[in-house]
Amino acid sequence: MGGKNKQRTKGNVRPSSSGRAAEVLAREGGAIPGFVGFDTTVASELSYVPAVHGAEEIDNLVDADFRLVLRKLSKRDVVTRLKAVQDFGAMCQERDAEEVKGVLPYWPRIYCKISVDHDRRIREATQQAFEQLVLKVRRSLAPFLKSLMGHWILSQCDTYTPAASSACQAFQAAFSPAKQPEALGFCKDEILNVLQDILLKETPDTLSDPQSVTEEEREAKYVRMLTSSLLGVKRLLSLLLQNDRAALEQRLALLVSSGKFWKYSKHKTPQVRGAFFEMMCALCGFTPELVQSEAARLCPAVLLSIDDTDPVVLPHVWEAVLHVVSIIPDCWTHVNAKKGFLPKLWALLKEGGKGMAKGLHPNLMPLLSKLPQQVTDPNLDFYTSFFTAFLQGLSSERAVTSPSESAVIVTSLVECLRYCILQNTGDEPSQEQIRTMLVSQQLLPLIEKAIRNISLQNGPLFLLVTEMLISWEKRAGLHGEGEENNSKDVFKRLLADFWEGLGLLCVCFVDDEDVDPQALEGVATLLQVMRYPERVSKKQTQKKKSVMMCLSKTEEDEKSVIQVEAVEKASQIVSEPVNEKAFGSLQTQHFEDAVCQLAQLCLVHVNEKNSEKHLVFLSLLLQSFHTLRIFSTLLEFDENVPRDVKWTDERNPAVEFLLKRVVVWLAEMGRSDTEHLVEMVFSSLSCCSQEETTQILNHVTTMGLQWGIILQIIQRACKDPKTHTSCRDWLKGSVIGEQLLGLTEELCKVGRSSTSSKTPTSHHSWALISLVLSQNNNNESLIGEVYMEKMLEKLHTTLSETKSLSDAGDMEPLISFICDVASSFFSSVQDCLLLLSAEELLLTVFQLTAQDQRHTHLSESLLDKLKKVCVAGVRSLVQHCDREVSEGGFLHIAAVWVMKQLLTVSLDIKSLQVLVGALQTLVETIISVGDQASSILSQFFTLLTPSQTEWTRIRHALSPQWVKSPLLSNRHKGVCEKPSKDMWKFRDSSRLPAHLCVCAVLGRVAQTAAVLPCGQKEALCPSFFPNLTGTVSELLYALQWCKELDYRPTVASAYRNLLAEWGLSDGLHSKVPMKSLLETLYSRSVTDGGLWSLTLENYIQTNNLSATCSGAIRRLYDSADSLFPVSLSKLSTLQVLCPLMTKEDRETLIVLATAGIINWQENESVYGCLAVLLCCLNANAQVEEEVVQAVLATMMEWRNSREDWFLFSCDLLEATSEQLNLNVEMIRFLCWLVTHCPALLGGNQWDFLLCSMLAWLEAASENVSSLWNPWVQLFVCENSALIATLNRFFASSSADVLEKLPTELAGEWRDFFLEGIYNLLLPLPVKITEAFPEPDDPVFPMAVLQSVGLALTYVPVQQLNQNSLPPRFIADQKTNLPETLQTLLNTLCPLLLFKARPLQITVHHMLEKVMPQLPECDGEGDNNKSDDDRDEPCLSPPASLMAILSTCEELCDSILAAVQVGEFAVVQPLSVEYSCILAYLLAWKLLLTFFKSSPSHLRAHYAQYLKRNCSLNKLLLHLFKLMPENPICPGQGTETKESKTFFTEGLLLTVDKIVGVDWELPHLACSVYYSTVQDLPAMPRRSPRSRTALRCLTA
Repeated sequence: MGGKNKQRTKGNVRPSSSGRAAEVLAREGGAIPGFVGFDTTVASELSYVPAVHGAEEIDNLVDADFRLVLRKLSKRDVVTRLKAVQDFGAMCQERDAEEVKGVLPYWPRIYCKISVDHDRRIREATQQAFEQLVLKVRRSLAPFLKSLMGHWILSQCDTYTPAASSACQAFQAAFSPAKQPEALGFCKDEILNVLQDILLKETPDTLSDPQSVTEEEREAKYVRMLTSSLLGVKRLLSLLLQNDRAALEQRLALLVSSGKFWKYSKHKTPQVRGAFFEMMCALCGFTPELVQSEAARLCPAVLLSIDDTDPVVLPHVWEAVLHVVSIIPDCWTHVNAKKGFLPKLWALLKEGGKGMAKGLHPNLMPLLSKLPQQVTDPNLDFYTSFFTAFLQGLSSERAVTSPSESAVIVTSLVECLRYCILQNTGDEPSQEQIRTMLVSQQLLPLIEKAIRNISLQNGPLFLLVTEMLISWEKRAGLHGEGEENNSKDVFKRLLADFWEGLGLLCVCFVDDEDVDPQALEGVATLLQVMRYPERVSKKQTQKKKSVMMCLSKTEEDEKSVIQVEAVEKASQIVSEPVNEKAFGSLQTQHFEDAVCQLAQLCLVHVNEKNSEKHLVFLSLLLQSFHTLRIFSTLLEFDENVPRDVKWTDERNPAVEFLLKRVVVWLAEMGRSDTEHLVEMVFSSLSCCSQEETTQILNHVTTMGLQWGIILQIIQRACKDPKTHTSCRDWLKGSVIGEQLLGLTEELCKVGRSSTSSKTPTSHHSWALISLVLSQNNNNESLIGEVYMEKMLEKLHTTLSETKSLSDAGDMEPLISFICDVASSFFSSVQDCLLLLSAEELLLTVFQLTAQDQRHTHLSESLLDKLKKVCVAGVRSLVQHCDREVSEGGFLHIAAVWVMKQLLTVSLDIKSLQVLVGALQTLVETIISVGDQASSILSQFFTLLTPSQTEWTRIRHALSPQWVKSPLLSNRHKGVCEKPSKDMWKFRDSSRLPAHLCVCAVLGRVAQTAAVLPCGQKEALCPSFFPNLTGTVSELLYALQWCKELDYRPTVASAYRNLLAEWGLSDGLHSKVPMKSLLETLYSRSVTDGGLWSLTLENYIQTNNLSATCSGAIRRLYDSADSLFPVSLSKLSTLQVLCPLMTKEDRETLIVLATAGIINWQENESVYGCLAVLLCCLNANAQVEEEVVQAVLATMMEWRNSREDWFLFSCDLLEATSEQLNLNVEMIRFLCWLVTHCPALLGGNQWDFLLCSMLAWLEAASENVSSLWNPWVQLFVCENSALIATLNRFFASSSADVLEKLPTELAGEWRDFFLEGIYNLLLPLPVKITEAFPEPDDPVFPMAVLQSVGLALTYVPVQQLNQNSLPPRFIADQKTNLPETLQTLLNTLCPLLLFKARPLQITVHHMLEKVMPQLPECDGEGDNNKSDDDRDEPCLSPPASLMAILSTCEELCDSILAAVQVGEFAVVQPLSVEYSCILAYLLAWKLLLTFFKSSPSHLRAHYAQYLKRNCSLNKLLLHLFKLMPENPICPGQGTETKESKTFFTEGLLLTVDKIVGVDWELPHLACSVYYSTVQDLPAMPRRSPRSRTALRCLTA
């Protein structure tokens, strides 16, 4: 064959050696060989292409892709074959017809193999692919039909339904219905050859390869193909034309004459047996002559197989049985019926068909009609055995547990019994005996059994018996048809016998004291069905086929035959609703006589033995038999009827019985069940006129019966339209109305006074109230509207009282009942809210749900009920309103009440949540209703919105504390007329301002309304809520208020969190047009300024409008001139817009502002002009030197002419905020000059600047107690900022800049001004902490400490050494320091522990400057040793520092006690703990600076002191708890070798640090540890605890 790795020559198209061999074989043999080519399969697994003439031509005809797919079809792997079949089908669908036709010569052989594959998926896919092939090639398939059709028919009968269905679909695609018989006739012989070979020749081993297929798979395939072959014969016969069938009879005779064929009737597999009997049915139907010729084998095979109860086999066996007994007259000569057939039949019947009654029993009557005399003789014994076995079958396990099985058995039994009676209507004694036996021994025992069995009662028996009786009455001539027949007397006797037996049977039940109530109900059910058979319909029918049966000659005069139906397929039961037909009614007198007898017997038991079950039975009887004769019989029989004078002349027996008997029974005390008596009342009323009905019910109503009985009467009156019409006058009347109104008042009264509302009696009463309020007919109230409204008013009054109770716990049952009533009323009654009392009730319910439980004292369960009531009421209201909120209606009053709650009642967070939740539910309910939601919501939202006056009032009521933060951060320029210290303190209140509450409510309502369905209304927009833009602006205002307070008050923080939870943290600004909202905010900012300006600024920044909508912002003010003259509100607006203005606009502002400053004598707003100028300067606007010079000259002029404007040497507490603001702006201008234009300043100007600065500082130093005032704080902060700017200027300016200054300026700064500044500035922190000792006090001047601290960081060391601080010494304090330095340490060191970070950092910076000088004061140290010579000399570092260090150590021990070494202690920034640890680390940082500056001989002394005090050990333990496990600087992303750490990066301790405070302590701890290891290298190793701590750190 050649090596596999050899390359073929390019262009060589000659076939391979195997291909040439195939060509030779084909040429020589002239036939298609079985196998050509080489493959991995065995010889029996054929390759993809058989050899044919001209292999070269084949290669040209078959596409390469097809060749590949067809080759895969012969592979052993299932998945490969399945994928190949699917690919083949897809290719047939996609490729051209000519390409597909090339496959046809090879397809039949492949199809015949894979269509019977072991895998069912492959078989299904094969048929689907075949369909695609058929659709593509069409008529070209014809030459190959004979080789295909046998397996095609076989596939259509595949046991795998999807595969069979696909094969049938392919067959229908190939042939139309008219062409199918012709195609099959053309191939009939080939088809039968395939089927016959399988049935007679094949075995499991011949159908599959034993070497490659398991025994189980081989057997399964064999069984499947046997089944398909048997069914294939049936399908072939059913589709062939008659002449083709006749042509096949001879070949079929060969098949059925085989002994192997008949063995299939006893095959071990049910599928094969079922298919065999299906084929027998087809043979009987299509080839009766053939069947008769094989009757000797056919009859036993079929008739003796009736005991085969396998679900797959039984239906086909019985179908075959019916065919056999119909087609083969002498079938019973081949079977011993007495010994073979009947015993099996009796066994089957006794066992109820062994669970297959649906397939077996419908065939019994057709079978019965075909049984000859020789089988049934003697008839009496046969029928006795037959029906006795039938009855026994009803007691079988399957029949007892399955109502459907039982119903089939009963139906078949009655049909057979009815048929047998019709067959025995003669006068002969034998037939008389049969009839008697059937009625007395079969029918009546069956009825008795049903009376005792509830399952049989609910079955079809009673209706079938009634139909049979009606049929007998018609044959007896009782229906007056005038028919003449010879059996009238027979049927009359038959009816008499039946009713006599049935009467005795019923009497036996009714006259038994211990009778089961269920049996009495069964008797009543039987009689009711007999009375009204048209009310009962069969629940299930079965699709049947007709089989003819002959009647006896006595019925021939009717000229008809009865078609008895047998089930066509037991595998499926078809349920179809049966249309009610007009049954005839029983006309015999026996029926009514029997009922009267039973009614009298019941009354005897009721009177004599007070039998409740007999009373119930009597009620059931009267429901069906409310005739005057029955009532008359009861009255005549009952001699002990109590006489009522009022009704002695009553002539209507029904009324008389009702009033003299039924009402008495109703009034008896202790009855737990009165429903049957109420039914008896209405049975009697059915014989009365409407007027009599009204009178009687009014009488019954006033008898004082239990309310539960009245409830049952009303429920029964509303049960059907006819009864309701007859009782309408009573229901609408005053008698029942007054009774119900009185009941309502009584229930509300009792419910308030005690817990009796929990009793069953009150439960019935509330149910009664609920019923009369909620029940309606044709949109009409059940009772009179007057009484309905009065009842609702009473319920509303009661519910309203709960709002004023201190504890509603005792009234919960009452409120719960009211909720149930109201919910039912709102849900059921249309237009219920048109009643004023109903709207008031709904309003009260809403108010209860909208108030906090702490106020209403309602439980959660009761609150949930109230919410559901509210939802039901609002839904009913909106569904029937006219798209508008009417004044005085529920929605109007509810909105007014909500506004009152918001504006006048101080709500806390919880109360606000409850109120908003109730409103949200209300809005959601409105939305859920439908189209009118948008209009109603718009009106409701308008009612909830305050007027402009109210908005202004509640805005002004907001705390002014918001001013402080933006004022000190230069974001706001405002004034305050009379500030007081108390107004800046936060009041610890849990109550929310009204403005915040209103904004939250409106925001939540608008947000909820934004989810309106698209089909109802356009999206949320100003046209939907006309005032929505204003509402959104107010919400933004409220959010800005909380933000400016820095959320410090608890209530502001909680409010912010609540809005975030609701999704309102953005203020809903995205729900309104940007342009509209921007214009609104700008308008309010220009008008009112203040917080509106900050709100405008925040809106612009948050949405980046400066970049995206600069044009819109420009259009707000049109031109810069429009903002002049400057007012406070315009100034606030200018401060926001100035950075966003164009260069030209800012130049215009500078011109206008400068003009106003220069012309200050004519301008009342000098401060405003100066502030505008600074806004422009801070926005980097270009300004000419002359302008600056002019403004500065004007200020110097003010110094001379308006000295009172400068707050020099004055009480700042007396200064107004306007004066302070003016000084602040002047300071800021001077600071800007120093930073940007120092060269413009001459000597006089520098003198003015520095002297003014010093004078302002002196004023600040003298007014420390006034620092609670934010404007004073701002004044001091800005002056301190000027000092810091001057320090930076003189310290860091270049030589060129300094040369341009006046010559003596630098010297004056060093020699005079610095000393003056720091003499005033250095004591200032001490003064502030003494005046404001509590750093958490809202008025604490933290901003001042920060600004002063920044200025103090520039203090020269010389000023610290020669400070003018008041002397401060501590008794017994050992020190070698000069008095000034000791005073400095004693003054500043305690401030390290003050809870104000700016102050702590400031003190650290000042002390750090003097630390290097301190060791010099200790000289040579202390050379004295202690008593223990081993101890080295020790020397204490500065005592003040060590004292504060000792205090901090104790505090850190306490703070970090719970943290283990190696764990990381997380400390909340700026807390008390934070301040203590910060002081501790700063003290150590100072100590390490001191140690590092010491000479070596002093270091040993200091180290020995630290060793004795164990300070270093404690430091290390504390540091290991404060240093993070991973000391990577934050914000670097993934850790790398080059990552910055807290050890490698220095820590910059700035006074005004804001960002990064969270990591300040860990970074500082790492820095201290690094310095400790670096500066004290021997000390950490001296102590064992230190070494342990170091090992922990290393680990």
